[in-house]
Amino acid sequence: MTTTQNETVTSLLNLVGLTTEETHPVLDALAQTEHRYLRDLKINVGNVLNSSQTLSKKETLLLALSVAVNEKYQPLIDSLTEAAKQQGATDVEISETIACTSLLSTNNVFYRFRHFVGKDYYQQTQPGIRMSIMMNPALGKEFFELMSLAVSAVNGCELCVRSHEESVLKHGASEARVFDAIRLASVMKGFITLL
Repeated sequence: MTTTQNETVTSLLNLVGLTTEETHPVLDALAQTEHRYLRDLKINVGNVLNSSQTLSKKETLLLALSVAVNEKYQPLIDSLTEAAKQQGATDVEISETIACTSLLSTNNVFYRFRHFVGKDYYQQTQPGIRMSIMMNPALGKEFFELMSLAVSAVNGCELCVRSHEESVLKHGASEARVFDAIRLASVMKGFITLL
């Protein structure tokens, strides 16, 4: 790895509170051969974490945390949790982010199945999945719906994406805010792929 490539990888990891002390074999393999993409990735990650016009820094970090939890990458979960706390996120908000991600992963599987199969029996039978967390979220209904939308988009559930996009707009979010959240989720998902 050249000095420039090493600096790009180090800078990229530092954006999310990770270090080169941890091993990242896929990222390192990419750095050995294709450093132009690493520059793009560094710019993309930096932009979604630092340049949103519609998301606060705390919201940005909580959304990024939800993607890290969804993708089960513990070092990033740890670093984003600490960063979110530094931006004022409470333990309750961190816990709710984790719970929201788990619930949406559950719902995404269930409702994607219903949508794919399309049979009356599955459509008409009550899911029997308790979702009381959605009723009065500590994060606020609009942001909880925005996070639900982001996780659903990462998990590829069309029915959930449509439902949560409609709901978040009804709760006062703009399409620009939705766009920023989805762009952040997609970039973080792509980045985690290399970790």
